[in-house]
Amino acid sequence: MGTRDEDLLIMALDHIQLAMPPGAEGEARRFWAETLGLTEIAKPPPLDERGGCWFAGPGTVIHVGVDQDFTPQRRAHPGLVVRDLDLARQTLVDHGFEVVEDQEAPAGVSRIYTADPFGNRIELLGPGSGFAGRSDHG
Repeated sequence: MGTRDEDLLIMALDHIQLAMPPGAEGEARRFWAETLGLTEIAKPPPLDERGGCWFAGPGTVIHVGVDQDFTPQRRAHPGLVVRDLDLARQTLVDHGFEVVEDQEAPAGVSRIYTADPFGNRIELLGPGSGFAGRSDHG
C-alpha cells in the first residue's frame, strides 16, 4: 500500500548527528569546516557544555556529538551532495583523507566515500546524482 505525498508525516531531514570521541572538536572542525567547507554554528548553551560541534551549509546541518564509548560507524552514513565531485575528491586527498571510489554505483549516480577523522563513513554525491529526487525511490 503506497502513500500520497500529502499523507507523509516526514517533510524533510533537519539534521544528522554523528559521534566522535571526547576532546576531538579540533579534528571535527578541520574535516567539516576546513576541508568540506561547512560553517560552524553555535550550539545552544545547555548543549554546548556537552562538547561537540555543529556545522551547516546549504540544506545541510551536521551535529557532531561526543560519545564517551565512541565506536565509528562504518556502514551507517550521511549521503551529502557536493557542488563538484572531482573538486571534493581532490580537496579530501589534499587534506590527507582517503577517498574510495564507488565501482558499483547505480546508473546515474556518481559518488565517492571517505571517512571523517574518527572513522565514520561519509558518502559524497555529485550534483544531480543523489537518491532524494529519483522516481525509483518513491
